[in-house]
Amino acid sequence: MRVDLYKVGQTVCRSYLSTLYKVEVIGKENIPSDKGVLLCCNHIHLLDPPLLGSYLERPIHYMAKAELFKIPVLNYLIKKFHAFPVRRGMSDKQALREGIKVLKDNNVLGIFPEGTRSKTGELGKGLAGVGFFALKTDALVVPSAIIGPYKPFGTVKVVYGKPLDFKALREEKVSSETATNYIMDAIGDLIKEHKNS
Repeated sequence: MRVDLYKVGQTVCRSYLSTLYKVEVIGKENIPSDKGVLLCCNHIHLLDPPLLGSYLERPIHYMAKAELFKIPVLNYLIKKFHAFPVRRGMSDKQALREGIKVLKDNNVLGIFPEGTRSKTGELGKGLAGVGFFALKTDALVVPSAIIGPYKPFGTVKVVYGKPLDFKALREEKVSSETATNYIMDAIGDLIKEHKNS
């Protein structure tokens, strides 16, 4: 019998997160079961990737820095968790092609548009690559927000927002930067809406 390491890892992460924090999940119904989804989220903690994916039925594909794939055991594991390499600090055409393929194959691509964790907890500027993915495919673009802080036994919220309407932006052929700003504004709105609710 084949073991699905992603499902096993998801169960382990969910158990760990739910034990250490009071996890509040909002808007899971906004993730369709059968369409390509570009899931865009703010980034405040190392635990953001497992938190974003542990409470969804569908697996999330992530970009991970290329250096991690040079570590033998870790290379095997992160590939099983649907990660693919990206060379940070430069234009990585192979990573862009892989991300587009993930979306066109009707999978979920999870991205943290800021490119790195926020040191202040405040939402930073998004990178243009996120807008590129949104414009080059017909995937649903779903803004999401993680609202901490990650304090033991405290509340951590993960919010999946309603899909954004990208039809007009795609027809107008706006720049990747404009598309990214639209996504970041939506993430910011989710944070404001749910931070004190």
